[in-house]
Amino acid sequence: MSSSISHDAVVIGGGFYGAVIALYLLRERGLQRVCLLEQEADLLQRASHNNQARVHNGYHYPRSFTTAYRSRINLPKFVRDWPQVVESDFIKLYAIARRNSKVTSRQFQRFCRETGAWLERAAPNLQSLFEPRLIEDVFVVQEYAFDSQRLGAWARRELLEAGIDVRLRTCAESLERVGDNNLAVVAREASRDSYMLPTRYVFNCTYSGLNQLGGDFLGTRARLKHEITEMALLEAPPELENLGVTVMDGPFYSMMPFPSRQLHTLSHVRYTPHLHWDDERGVNPYTQLAAYHRDTRVDRMVRDAARYMPAVLKANYVESLFEVKTVLEKNEIDDGRPIFFEKHPALPSVYSVLGGKIDNIYDVLEKLDAESLVTSSNQSLPFAKRSS
Repeated sequence: MSSSISHDAVVIGGGFYGAVIALYLLRERGLQRVCLLEQEADLLQRASHNNQARVHNGYHYPRSFTTAYRSRINLPKFVRDWPQVVESDFIKLYAIARRNSKVTSRQFQRFCRETGAWLERAAPNLQSLFEPRLIEDVFVVQEYAFDSQRLGAWARRELLEAGIDVRLRTCAESLERVGDNNLAVVAREASRDSYMLPTRYVFNCTYSGLNQLGGDFLGTRARLKHEITEMALLEAPPELENLGVTVMDGPFYSMMPFPSRQLHTLSHVRYTPHLHWDDERGVNPYTQLAAYHRDTRVDRMVRDAARYMPAVLKANYVESLFEVKTVLEKNEIDDGRPIFFEKHPALPSVYSVLGGKIDNIYDVLEKLDAESLVTSSNQSLPFAKRSS
């Protein structure tokens, strides 16, 4: 097993979080030799792409005030920093179900006032899209979508301009302690022998694979839950083409624009999760996903959604995106989506990062700001040029 040149930091995982953290380390913290490992053939190919592409503004989390409030703080920053990927030219509706909802219309309005989230009652033509026997109220809100393909193009361009060592089709197999203060990432490229990347810091941003590294890395202290999920892609009928819809707050559905494909996603609380299991070392979630027989449940999603919004029946199904979704087990009760940020107790130069939403990236950067990192120079550069 041969070794390559040493690095100040190795970031494992080339999703949105990994790309932003790699740029942050170089441009904000002065680490000069930063390497980014990604096992796919390109960046932002897994959870960063295979999701509902929603930039949250807090409305989705009436049972988790902290998550809602952080979304309210972070959404304006995301829109400011990545304007070229944000789609806002659609009407976003939140409808409150009369039965089986954990929140009433009055409670939802009070929650929005408390978090400072703007809303207004939908106009009659929008109200008429819904079945009044099942829907108590409908509100227009401010919530956006993002284009993951444009975000991927931004990441590729910025990482190249920054001179970050990006290695695609490369899997991190394990972490090894080297001496008293350094580490080595054991990496393997497709059809090649493993090699070692000596480094001062490791940032584990592998999302569902957070606990799958071997060697001296003994896993995180968080209890994780994995789900195989299905996101259906639809061509919306004309009356829904310019809308995003979420029915709250229970076993309902959400239909959102998906800018990277010019389609809509349809997800359903009951039918989107296909399979779930508790995280276990040695049980790789991505291997589980690859072996899963992907029978779509879109027919059940559409039938149930159409009870509340009949026009959904006129949508044309295109295909489904299957992915592993990973959440902190402790948030199963309140549906909260805080970040997980942990410095490994036995390997203090190893950081594990898990985010539940794209706007959580600012919470991660705040945590990193508080960390004392040894840099290879005293240089401190401004953060990523995010505009197109």
